[in-house]
Amino acid sequence: MTTGAQTPLPPARPKRSRLRMFLPLGVAAWLVLEIWLLTLLAGATSGLVVLLVLLAGLVLGAVVIKRAGRRAFRKLSEALQQQQSGVMPEAARPNSEGNGLMMLGGLLLMIPGLASDAVGLLLLLPPVQKIVSRSAERTFERKLREAGAGSFRGAFQQARMHRPDGKVVQGEVIRDEPGDAPQRPRPPLTH
Repeated sequence: MTTGAQTPLPPARPKRSRLRMFLPLGVAAWLVLEIWLLTLLAGATSGLVVLLVLLAGLVLGAVVIKRAGRRAFRKLSEALQQQQSGVMPEAARPNSEGNGLMMLGGLLLMIPGLASDAVGLLLLLPPVQKIVSRSAERTFERKLREAGAGSFRGAFQQARMHRPDGKVVQGEVIRDEPGDAPQRPRPPLTH
C-alpha cells in the first residue's frame, strides 16, 4: 500500500578528505620501508644485531617517555603549589616546551624499525623540537583563522540521537546563559 509520499533518498556520502584517503597508503609505505631497512641491516650484519637494535630502541624509548612524564608531572606539581600559595604560576618558560614531542620521540623509538628510530632520535634534539613546535603552532593558528568566528558555534547547535531501531531523532541543544530568567522544566522526551 502506498500513500503517495515519495521515499526519501539516502543522503549522499560526503567526499573523503585527503588525509583519510592517503593515510592508509602512507602507513603501508612506512611499514614497507621499515621492513626493507631491517632486512638490509640483517643482510649486512646478523639477526642478533637486528634484535639488539630493536631491544635498545625499546629500552631507550621507555626511558625517554618515563623521563618526560616525570618532568611534566613535576612542572604540574610546581604550578599547583604556586597557585595554592597565591603566587601566579610563571608563564611558559622557553625550554618548557617539548614534553609532548619528547614523549612522541620515545614512542617512535619503541616502535620496531630503523626509520621510526631515526625520527624519534631527531625529535629528542631541542632545536628540532623548537622547529616542530613553532610549525605546529603556526599551522594551528592558521587553521583557526580559516575556520572563522562563528563556525565552531554552529557545529554544536544540533544533536542527533540514534535509537536502537536505526531511526534518527533530531533535536536542538539549548544552553542556559547566565542572566537568563529561569525556565520551567521541559517535558521528558518520549520514544
